[in-house]
Amino acid sequence: MTGVLDGVRVLELGQVLAGPFAGAILADLGAEVVKVERVQGGDDARQMGPAFRHGDALNFQVFNRGKQSVALDLKSPEGLAAFERLAGEADLFIHNLRPGVPAKLGIDGPALCARHPRLIYCEISAFGHVGPMALRPGYEPLVQAFSGLSSTNGGPGDPPMRSAASMCDQGSGMWVVIGALALLHRRAQTGRGGILNTSLLETALVWNGQKADAFVNEGRLPQRDRSGHPGFVPYEAFDTQDAPLLICCGNDRLFAKLAAELGRPDWLADERFATNRARLAHKAALLEQLMPLLRARPRAEWIERFDAAGVPCAPIHSVPEALAHPQVQALGLLAPVPGEDFALTALPLSIDGRRPLPRAGAPRLGAGNAAHGLPTPPHSSTTDKETP
Repeated sequence: MTGVLDGVRVLELGQVLAGPFAGAILADLGAEVVKVERVQGGDDARQMGPAFRHGDALNFQVFNRGKQSVALDLKSPEGLAAFERLAGEADLFIHNLRPGVPAKLGIDGPALCARHPRLIYCEISAFGHVGPMALRPGYEPLVQAFSGLSSTNGGPGDPPMRSAASMCDQGSGMWVVIGALALLHRRAQTGRGGILNTSLLETALVWNGQKADAFVNEGRLPQRDRSGHPGFVPYEAFDTQDAPLLICCGNDRLFAKLAAELGRPDWLADERFATNRARLAHKAALLEQLMPLLRARPRAEWIERFDAAGVPCAPIHSVPEALAHPQVQALGLLAPVPGEDFALTALPLSIDGRRPLPRAGAPRLGAGNAAHGLPTPPHSSTTDKETP
């Protein structure tokens, strides 16, 4: 498949997740992505877990598929000169270096873009590029905690908890791609690049924006609903005879269908339950009647009946159950990696009916040096001998 970003050159100086994820998205879309790594050891993600393939961890494969690796010592004049040449050939530069490091190296946004005015410079930080914490580094769980995101996860009485997914890291990578594509469009019109800044904190605040906006504008803190929703009832997980089932009645019409299927049309005449706003005010009373009805029959029976009646519901799957489901199988999201013996989750989009797929596995450290006219790096700390 010809990539929609064929001809776009990306230089990535990314570590672990946020920057590399942006690079992986662009690589899957067809861009040429050159990843600059330390000569000794490379990206820390190579060691982020047990050896999976070629001595590198699975996480490194996930976020670096389809790239080239160039190993450079950016503390040496020769390494910086090589980097400068690569930057001059690139359309986009992406990094999530520790704050302050780019300026020390002379590759901060204003300096690098002054030398390469067509370059689109994309920077990901932990806490943002301005403010009293601009120079503070950070990791996903720290930002989830700091932003208030952790405080809204879970349910009443639960301790604050982080999301299992790296929402802030991966979300920041997505914002970089969105912003970079916007700047590519502007550059096509004006001929000039620009500087794009985003951060894990900004991403966390946006993901939590619905709850923050409710506090700012209405003075109310968000309820913690576990599987539920603060604006709809019933809209959460319930126990059936044998397994939990999520039911989502997002309007009064759907609630009417649920009431009919449960043999409780009287709920619609009860002023406590007739409208969603009334149900929000009398949630406990409704659930007291609803829960025993659902526990009377097995989940599969309820799913069959609710599907036929048009009541939105879903089983709560484990990861293996979700992957085995015919709908997930039909989407073809799990893609074999060319040249490798494993598969990775591809991008969640299709273009002209076709999904962009990984073009190759993650690169060996420094494997792209020769192709870019650079000396072969010394033997790295990750070797094929570590491959299980």
